Amino acid sequence: MNRKYLSYEYIRGLVEGEGCFSFCPGSRKSNGKKYKIPAFVISMHERDERLIEMMRDTLNLKNTVYNHNSSQKDGIKRGRRTTLIVRDFKSLKDIIIPLFYKKLKGFKNKQFFEWLEKIGEDPDITDRFKSLYRLYKWGIYDQKEFLDKFKD
Repeated sequence: MNRKYLSYEYIRGLVEGEGCFSFCPGSRKSNGKKYKIPAFVISMHERDERLIEMMRDTLNLKNTVYNHNSSQKDGIKRGRRTTLIVRDFKSLKDIIIPLFYKKLKGFKNKQFFEWLEKIGEDPDITDRFKSLYRLYKWGIYDQKEFLDKFKD
């Protein structure tokens, strides 16, 4: 199949405008307590579904691209949204964090580092995901060989 790929700089630009570093609710632990899962999310109008798919394919992510109704409660009709959500540990550790680490500008850079800090501080984040914070604090993402795969 003839696939088109996007540059990493182009992907970072999309994320500056449309991406988000957030948390999704997880299932209940055996003790009945809910927990949070760190997540990278990008959502755009459905007309850009192929663009989101190209981004996913460029990054070799296995995640589904969802097309859904926009759920605004203000009464304004909006078009359908296309959304990519990445919350699996391996993809966050090996793809998402290295791709954006010290590469975003402005508010999105601030949001990214606040997200990493919250992963480490929030008691509702599981130990497995807290290791993302520890890798960041240990300087693993500052190592050249870890980031070289995301050079344009």
